[in-house]
Amino acid sequence: MRKVLFVLPVALFIYLSAARPGFAQISNASANILVDDDKVQCPTAQFTTIQSAVNAATSGDVIRVCAGTYPEQVTISTSLTLRADNGVVVIPSGMTQNSTGASGGDSIAAVFVVQGAQDVVLDGFIVDGSNNGITGCSPRLIGIDYENSSGHIRHNAVRHMSLGSADLGCQSGNGIEVETGSGSASAVTVNDNSVWDYQKNGITGNEQGTQLSVDGNVVTGIGPTPNIAQNGIQIGFGAAGKVTNNTVSDNIYSVCSSSASCPTNATGILIFQSDGIAVRNNSLTTNQIGVFIGGQNSVVASNTISNSVALIGVALVGNDDSAVRNTLTHADQAAIYIQGNGNRVTGNTITDASIGVLKISGSTGSTIHNNTFFATLITVQDPAPTHPLGVSPVR
Repeated sequence: MRKVLFVLPVALFIYLSAARPGFAQISNASANILVDDDKVQCPTAQFTTIQSAVNAATSGDVIRVCAGTYPEQVTISTSLTLRADNGVVVIPSGMTQNSTGASGGDSIAAVFVVQGAQDVVLDGFIVDGSNNGITGCSPRLIGIDYENSSGHIRHNAVRHMSLGSADLGCQSGNGIEVETGSGSASAVTVNDNSVWDYQKNGITGNEQGTQLSVDGNVVTGIGPTPNIAQNGIQIGFGAAGKVTNNTVSDNIYSVCSSSASCPTNATGILIFQSDGIAVRNNSLTTNQIGVFIGGQNSVVASNTISNSVALIGVALVGNDDSAVRNTLTHADQAAIYIQGNGNRVTGNTITDASIGVLKISGSTGSTIHNNTFFATLITVQDPAPTHPLGVSPVR
């Protein structure tokens, strides 16, 4: 965990599909391995657990999992496609460590963990952490975890990645995570999933060597909570990729009641220490910061952002970033915030904001033009007074 100081007009604390070349595609091959927990739906199944099928498979095999309840943690280290029929619930009890973080070496307990494997596809599973049984902040709970691996995560429901009431402040409980260790690479598409009731982050991609495409997912936080600052989608620490066509909502730290009283806050989409990220065509509602850009040369374009509770619709904290053609409605502090040099804010439509565009003193070379304002008290405040910001993103 590390803290970084920026400068903002309020004291904030952020804890923060088109396939691309190198990104795995969903295989159309027929299944050659069949799994059924009770052999009722699929009497000819060779295996009754997912892990036993994975252990017996060879590279390129396709595993079909028939409807049923599978109380297991699954580790995959071979290039495989796993497809679930409707009604497959993977819900392990008493989860234990089954991975070590690729970059930080922390202890991880994941429902599915993919380690050092290419072209691994997970399609159609209900991944449920309700019975995880973890006490304390370690091991860290994750639903689907790709470590130094590539593949495609599609059409899954990832839910209840949360600890017990005594541990709700732990920085644990991510729905989907992709992470890369030094000298390795990960290229993963995360498409058309439902991720909800996570404790910390919905979807996360971290570290250099990670290429993450996050498209068409619905990511829903737990709503106002005094326990933890959630983030819907995060790309950080040198990871690359894009965030497009997602619906992200309900990430709110309730202790942050106003811009003047906000020790910690939650974000819909958090880009931290990563450059050149495209955030396009997303729908974000009821998050404290809709989109936070803490890097360079990124673009936030054509998003619909509403109900930024206490804080900001789009925050550009870096150089040469852009917010263009977004529609922003109801931001309690500011619709768009600028801190840094050479940033561009153009063609946005802003309705019902205390301040439309808020530019911090010391920021130079910004372009602010052709924006349309409605029912906004102050259209552009330039410059604004400064206050320190401490940032501690999830890693």
